[in-house]
Amino acid sequence: MKHGYIRVAAATPDVKVADPEFNREKICELIKEGIKNHAKIMVFPELCLTSYTCGDLFGQDALLHKAKKELKEILKVTKGHDMLVFLGMPWENLGKLYNTAVAVQDGKILGIVPKRNLPNYSEFYELRYFEPGNEIPVFTKWEGEDIPMGTNLIFACEDIPYLMVAAEVCEDAWVPNPPSIRHALAGATVIVNCSASDETTGKDIYRRSLIIGHSACLVCGYLYANAGEGESTQDLVFGGQNLITENGTLLAESKRFGNETVYGDMDLERINHERRRMTTFPPANRENYTVVSFHMKSEELNLKRYIDPRPFVPDNEAERSRRCEEIIAIQAMGLKKRLSHTGCRNAVLGISGGLDSTLALLITARAFDMLEIPRSQIHAVTMPCFGTTDRTYQNACQLTNELGAELTEVNIKEAVTIHFRDIGQNPDVHDVTYENSQARERTQILMDLANRLNGLVIGTGDMSELALGWATYNGDHMSMYGVNASVPKTLVRHLVRYYADTFEEGALKDVLLDVLDTPVSPELLPPKDGKIAQKTEDLVGPYELHDFFLYQILRFGYHPEKVYRMAVYAFKGQYEGEIILKWLKVFYQRFFSQQFKRSCMPDGPKVGSVSVSPRGDLRMPSDAVSRLWLEELDNL
Repeated sequence: MKHGYIRVAAATPDVKVADPEFNREKICELIKEGIKNHAKIMVFPELCLTSYTCGDLFGQDALLHKAKKELKEILKVTKGHDMLVFLGMPWENLGKLYNTAVAVQDGKILGIVPKRNLPNYSEFYELRYFEPGNEIPVFTKWEGEDIPMGTNLIFACEDIPYLMVAAEVCEDAWVPNPPSIRHALAGATVIVNCSASDETTGKDIYRRSLIIGHSACLVCGYLYANAGEGESTQDLVFGGQNLITENGTLLAESKRFGNETVYGDMDLERINHERRRMTTFPPANRENYTVVSFHMKSEELNLKRYIDPRPFVPDNEAERSRRCEEIIAIQAMGLKKRLSHTGCRNAVLGISGGLDSTLALLITARAFDMLEIPRSQIHAVTMPCFGTTDRTYQNACQLTNELGAELTEVNIKEAVTIHFRDIGQNPDVHDVTYENSQARERTQILMDLANRLNGLVIGTGDMSELALGWATYNGDHMSMYGVNASVPKTLVRHLVRYYADTFEEGALKDVLLDVLDTPVSPELLPPKDGKIAQKTEDLVGPYELHDFFLYQILRFGYHPEKVYRMAVYAFKGQYEGEIILKWLKVFYQRFFSQQFKRSCMPDGPKVGSVSVSPRGDLRMPSDAVSRLWLEELDNL
């Protein structure tokens, strides 16, 4: 499918116990619905063609023969369609009965996967009726044809890269060594499970975590269809909990106690990238496996998949608070270790009244509290110059005082003016030299103060700025420890908000809220009517877009075209496609051209799955060119 997306479905049909004809009718209805909804894989529950709770009726030839007769009708419905269907039914072979998942496509049976692990404890008595499935495939007869039958089957699509499907049945997923492990190691990117798992108190929570966990550790998509209403309630109730997961993420889940079909759009490219990236995920080994090839037409989907426009920031408030506390702890612990290791009991940082320096000061205060060093030994330095506004200046001073740090003011206007005279810079020309001279003067003051105080200069710049190169080389680009180095701008805002929310009403809360309300700016150009004249996002683009680009490009290595498509979908109603394309081009241009700044960035703690540290996640040559990526965008 285009950009690696494929729509899948997990369906629970209405069933009647031991009535294959009725069950077939309901299964066919859902198959037709799946085709209409552009699903390419659809999975049904365990033994759904007969019903799971037939008990000793599985020993009746009439039931088994009727099931095969109704299977022929299902094959007719799939004729002419390329959707791959897995349905559960009993299958007799060489005088034994097996509990199987039958793979069907375009009017044909591609293969039959028998259940390997048969539960015979508590409410389960499957060994009474069924034989454990064979691993190495053999052939079974169907309408004069030889059909491969065994757990070690991989259904590989010749037309869609990375689409390799394998199956297991219910209990197979619950055992210590499930077949899905072998399947994933043999190259299967999608695992399907035809299941009949009855409901007991709390079982849904375990079932959900089990399936999500399988998809995470196996780096795969996992499609789980469970039996529901209609099975015998003589002793058991089935809730029809269907699950679609991908690499540890729940894409879709049905409501329990009501037969539903859920759809989800899996990202095969994401799965493949993760496996390729992880050096501990071994190359595919298909020894003792039979590969069954099939064809499937590729098509572009109108995505049903949720694409988070803010991938660094959880939507859920409780999860966001937990994540904020965790990140703050990581940042503070990193700084605590560096202070302890160097023996520094003083810290120096520039405080501007902006978001980044505010967060850096808050983190430094926490690290000092951990080390039981007085906050008065944190030296926050405000260095007003040509672009400083009263609002940011007052916020910087008040924040420092409220936190109990030592406030130092060094007005750098005179020093920068003298520097302009020395280098022949016209102060009326507001070019890059005009701006960067201020940034470098500030860094020089911080470094020299740190020397005098035997302290550590704390860097304030964030990961978004580093990705775009929005920092003055050897200016704010440099420090002795950068606490925000792997925190993106969109997350900086939420971390400061979290701090504000944790404080009771008071001056500190008020100043943090005002910092949050202040436009992002380096304040290197003179203000207009006392207000900030230089707004960063007007110059380099919205940070929420750049953070989205940064995450998708570095975390998953997606094509520029796919990143653009995802952004258009994620920011629908907020940004037009032309605007997204404009800033995506800017991102690629700046990301490649500014690598030299990241190649020598200071130490700083990694807090998330993405980092631009040259000693960690991003070993990128400084002289790489962006032509390949930009040309792909030009061809959109």
